[in-house]
Amino acid sequence: MRYRTMGNTGTVVSVQALGTMTFGAEADEETSGRIIEAYVEAGGNFLDTADAYSKGVSEQIIGRWLAAHPTEAQQLVVATKGRFPMGPGPNDYGASRRHLTDALDSSLARLGVDSVDLYQIHAWDALTPIEETLRFLDDAVRAGKIKAYGFSNYLGWQLTKAAWIAKVHGWAPPVTLQPQYSLLVRAIEHEIVPAALDQGIGLLPWSPLAGGWLSGKYTRGTAPSGATRLGENPDRGMEAWGPRSEDEHTWAVLDAVREVAEGAGTTSAAVALAWLDAQPAVTSTILGARTVEQLQQNLAAVDLDLGADALARLTEVSTPQTEVYPYGPQAVQQRFRPLVP
Repeated sequence: MRYRTMGNTGTVVSVQALGTMTFGAEADEETSGRIIEAYVEAGGNFLDTADAYSKGVSEQIIGRWLAAHPTEAQQLVVATKGRFPMGPGPNDYGASRRHLTDALDSSLARLGVDSVDLYQIHAWDALTPIEETLRFLDDAVRAGKIKAYGFSNYLGWQLTKAAWIAKVHGWAPPVTLQPQYSLLVRAIEHEIVPAALDQGIGLLPWSPLAGGWLSGKYTRGTAPSGATRLGENPDRGMEAWGPRSEDEHTWAVLDAVREVAEGAGTTSAAVALAWLDAQPAVTSTILGARTVEQLQQNLAAVDLDLGADALARLTEVSTPQTEVYPYGPQAVQQRFRPLVP
């Protein structure tokens, strides 16, 4: 395992984090425990969960595991999130002080801890002033309930606004951002990645295999079936089979990933994860797994050095399709200049 500091903090985390959205849903408690154990044995030390994962069950499973493994728990960096609905009432979700107070206390209780290392606002809340959210987070840091905080699914302007408001008021700064990011989802490079680099904020990419597309399990013209996410639900969210399978860009990327993997004697998943690990601002890539075997296959990417040529090929073939302005090549060129004309 390799390690980096978590964003602009001195906390050290493994470059592969264990995402636990499957806990209590696609993985029962026994399987979830074995996944954590395999991850820790591989040198991983960064657990990521959220109150919304299985309506708190993921946190409960992790809490019971931490209590049963106090030595290992001492070495783990634990992150959770709050913002999505946890009840039927109008104040049971959002980034208001009222909801986040309840959400954080409930997460701590389910995890069985007095403090978490990283608390993340799961998404932007257009109804709550960002000052209210940031003041709550600063108070939580000062109270010792959280050691640092970050965001998930924020746009570039939202991230920059939050960072500067915190700076102006002398509040604790954000340290991480969780965006969706992969060889098939690179649009964050237009605004979000530059904003994170500007503020020294570390990225924690989720869905690094694009919902399984980059694992090599799907083939052109063959609809998924069986015990896979798309096999069970082909219309699942942003990775739905129909729109992606009809996009030639998808297959060009998958073909390139497969060819690089064959040349390197490894898996498509490892190649996709290694490419992501090499991108600017990335602190730790969040791995999700239903089984120990899936996790172990993905952990293999930590030792994979793709080399400059393979990285360049993958970057070129996966370049996001854009309009001429403001993200086309000529428009991007306008924002840079050489040292000497």
